[in-house]
Amino acid sequence: MDKIIVEERQGNPTIKKSKKRNLKKLYLESYGCQMNFSDSEIVASILDKHGYQTTRNFLESDLILLNTCSIREKAETTVRTRLKSFNKIKKNNPKLIVGMLGCMAERMKESLLEQEKLVDLVVGPDAYRDLPNLIQEVEGGQKSVNVLLSREETYADISPVRLDNNGVSGFISIMRGCDNMCSFCVVPFTRGRERSRSPLTIVAEAKQLYDQGYKEVTLLGQNVDSYRWNINKKGEKIEESNPTTNFSELLEMVALVASDLRIRFSTSHPKDMTDDVIHTMNKHKNICNYIHLPVQSGSSKILKKMNRGYTREWYLDRIQSIRKIIPDCAISTDIITGFCDESQEDFKDTLSLMKKVKFDFSYMFFYSERPKTLAERKYEDNVPEKIKRTRLQRVIDLQREHSILSNNSCVGKVMEVLIDGVSKKSDLDFRGRNSENHKVVFPRENATIGTYVNVLIEKCTSATLIGKIV
Repeated sequence: MDKIIVEERQGNPTIKKSKKRNLKKLYLESYGCQMNFSDSEIVASILDKHGYQTTRNFLESDLILLNTCSIREKAETTVRTRLKSFNKIKKNNPKLIVGMLGCMAERMKESLLEQEKLVDLVVGPDAYRDLPNLIQEVEGGQKSVNVLLSREETYADISPVRLDNNGVSGFISIMRGCDNMCSFCVVPFTRGRERSRSPLTIVAEAKQLYDQGYKEVTLLGQNVDSYRWNINKKGEKIEESNPTTNFSELLEMVALVASDLRIRFSTSHPKDMTDDVIHTMNKHKNICNYIHLPVQSGSSKILKKMNRGYTREWYLDRIQSIRKIIPDCAISTDIITGFCDESQEDFKDTLSLMKKVKFDFSYMFFYSERPKTLAERKYEDNVPEKIKRTRLQRVIDLQREHSILSNNSCVGKVMEVLIDGVSKKSDLDFRGRNSENHKVVFPRENATIGTYVNVLIEKCTSATLIGKIV
């Protein structure tokens, strides 16, 4: 991701031809994090086996599913607006089924099903296997819902239908759920408790992607550093007959699939990021020199209130370890302004931490209270929105300075870039990313999408490196 501020995205699934004759069309639209986009590929696989072929055109679809995000109020507003537009189409096509998946499902089910009547079915992140049954119920004239959370479901046996547009970069979900009860976050309530997939299924999926021509995979989890297979929370082996695997070991296993398969991962948690992971990254050239390490605030007081499990000093120690072991590693972060009781001094701590670290890029928000979170129940949302927005703008301005510094340091260097598509601004240019996750744009020449090229960086903006193939 290259933008300074993250924004909700819509998925445009490519048409996936099934081995069997499909009779119905499925249109999937995804919002929010990469986990949602990965989940949509699982949904497409489940429904492919039940006669649904994905389409880019919602006007020709029999089934429209929105995979939703609850992390911010804006995301929910966007989804509600989109559902209203689909219901206008439904008036001319009464057989059209409209459903909502994902993180908004449990919280919004009654409102969207019964009060506003915007959807026919609501399905939570752990109930996608039940989709065919729920669709049958809707076809029989009922509204259907399944938002039950699971302690076991990982969808490890499902081979996802790849909905990406380029066939170069793919996502692999290595775990589901989250055990970190950050006071501002709704994820533990929408995605349930943490559970990890078998490392063998993850490696097999990476090999399958590589055999299909993919050149990059991103290992996904709400907190990848807490991945553990056959290990309990105390670090003890669960089944003596099977080996244990932690995240650094899994990272190495996937890196060994192929030397020209790039490996990325997201998201790391500062309290669980170990030096072992950093050393593994340094050991393997195909593990990208990039870590997304959300700090949220530079104030230890606010971090405690957020229940993040670390202090400002702990976070800076992790940054120091990364810089020491991988000096050229790019680091990005998440920052929230205006959390409950954030004073001007607390905010200055955030700015000073940014100046110490100089993040390559950041995803920045002002605090938006989410229902059912600890903060909503326990704290007063007492920072005026005007102050939240003013502080956010200062963070954005500072990050822009740091992003320009980061990109300027690349000018004059030759970087290996994986081409992932055509530039949005000109068909004459390709776009790609280097190991540090910087966006690079350059003239196409005779290169092809899905290959590595060496690019001399000649100039830059705050978001993009610009160069030529050498």
